[in-house]
Amino acid sequence: MGINVAIDGPSGAGKSTLARKLAEKLKFIYVDTGALYRTIGLYALRNDIDPKDENGVIAALSDIEVEIKFIGGEQHVYLNDEDVSADIRIHEVSNYASLVSAIPAVRQFLFHMQQKMAAEHDVIMDGRDIGTVVLPNADVKIFLTASAEERATRRYEELLSRGQEVSYDQILADVIARDEQDTNRPIAPLKPAENSVIVDTTGNTFDESLALLYKTVTERLEK
Repeated sequence: MGINVAIDGPSGAGKSTLARKLAEKLKFIYVDTGALYRTIGLYALRNDIDPKDENGVIAALSDIEVEIKFIGGEQHVYLNDEDVSADIRIHEVSNYASLVSAIPAVRQFLFHMQQKMAAEHDVIMDGRDIGTVVLPNADVKIFLTASAEERATRRYEELLSRGQEVSYDQILADVIARDEQDTNRPIAPLKPAENSVIVDTTGNTFDESLALLYKTVTERLEK
């Protein structure tokens, strides 16, 4: 059984970037579970499947194969043998991912893949229900958050850097809407896990946030 660190939190809190760098420092495997749901969302988007159509999404699962590969220490996500690591990051996929992730069959579809990786490796796994559902016995549980305005600013700057034309006001509205969706969904709602440490990065630089996470995780592993 590997050492498991669970990092949960809302969209745009910096989970993926911080968890990836933290995994490098600790020499753990990084598993971005949000990328898995984004892959299902991307399939729905590409195939004109309404992400709110539960039956339509469930029917599509039989045509979907999701695979994670680690290449040069980096996680790559494959959809039916196609590397979609970049495609799943477009803004339109975010809402699709949130909606399909509320479908119990989708969560079950990906659940065993996540647990298998955690059992076989020392992992830092991030998402929205890692400490509460996927890895309830994780060695360290963190709930990473920041204000909605700061999360929207980070997302806005990230998308601009990728050449996407986006509106800050629309991204802020999307962040708030996704928080509402993720917090109030009936299956695996977004919430801090029992015994988790709340880490708020509002106002922090990236290096400050990384140092805070590293200190939090190492102190708890030592205990």
